[in-house]
Amino acid sequence: MSDKFFYKGRQDAHQHHTAYGGFQTNASQKSGSRKYPLTLVVTSEARKQEIEAQVARAKLHATISVDTREGAVESINELTAILNKGGTVTTAKSPSRNDVCTCGSGIKFKKCCD
Repeated sequence: MSDKFFYKGRQDAHQHHTAYGGFQTNASQKSGSRKYPLTLVVTSEARKQEIEAQVARAKLHATISVDTREGAVESINELTAILNKGGTVTTAKSPSRNDVCTCGSGIKFKKCCD
């Protein structure tokens, strides 16, 4: 509806979509990079060495701190999320109806294996 007929005062310009949050526009903030390392907390020195080995195998960067207090909780959720991330799923393109059939008969796909 046009604001030509019903004047309600000055209309402000729309805010940019990043002004009120909720949308990450900076794609360079990759977790585990040198600029944005993972923040991990472990409970012992031996566990720290295990985690350092996992981080090195995955070619990531992390700051690992040891918390030896009573009742301390290990926090390696960021690392497990990156390591358990699935790869890209690709599927083979199925032939269109008018392509030659893949079974080798030489007939169009729509008349052979449809």
